[in-house]
Amino acid sequence: MYALIAGGGKVGANVLRTLQQLGHEATLIEQRRDRYERLEEDFGHRVQQGDATEIYVLERAGIKRPPHLVVALTGDDEDNLVICQIAKEKYGVEKVVARVNDPRNQEHFDLMGIAPTISATSSIMALVQHEVPEHQLVQLLELRKENLEIVEVQIDRDSPCAGQRVERLALPEGARLISVMRGGEAEIAVGSTELQPGDQVLAILQPGKEDELRKVLLRS
Repeated sequence: MYALIAGGGKVGANVLRTLQQLGHEATLIEQRRDRYERLEEDFGHRVQQGDATEIYVLERAGIKRPPHLVVALTGDDEDNLVICQIAKEKYGVEKVVARVNDPRNQEHFDLMGIAPTISATSSIMALVQHEVPEHQLVQLLELRKENLEIVEVQIDRDSPCAGQRVERLALPEGARLISVMRGGEAEIAVGSTELQPGDQVLAILQPGKEDELRKVLLRS
């Protein structure tokens, strides 16, 4: 596989290093001179200096091949969006990954069909919410391309589903239970699985179905 990485911060450098360790070919583009010089000491010709939103810089880095994957990891959301757009629309790169620094900009990436995206803030908030006692419903993963998301639901003693079997639940259309974690052990959720207070349930559903799922699994 050949990958093109834009942004030579810690994340970009580690992605390049990991890809090389896995035996893949990759080129990293970094705009800042001081950072580029440090990276060049470690990676040699696999690092190039320049603005990855510029066509000639991308072509110099080999985007005409085209790469199997373009990863935009700069600290500027607008740059990441532009890089992915150019890769997809001008050079026909099928797989792009973009870093979203400000979650408020996520909708812009969605509108342009840039997926998957990575947001450290959103990921950290999901982990924080997961650790809050009685966290109820937390989004763990969003699969935008598939128009699906995975959520975790904490069942308590007042939940309307407590004591009921999965097959008897009136789950909303487009929602399925995946697994149940109980006492530190997980099991696949099947029709005969009975939900109990304290269970942590994973569900996969279409975006927008969260409120309907809450009514079935949590307090109405």
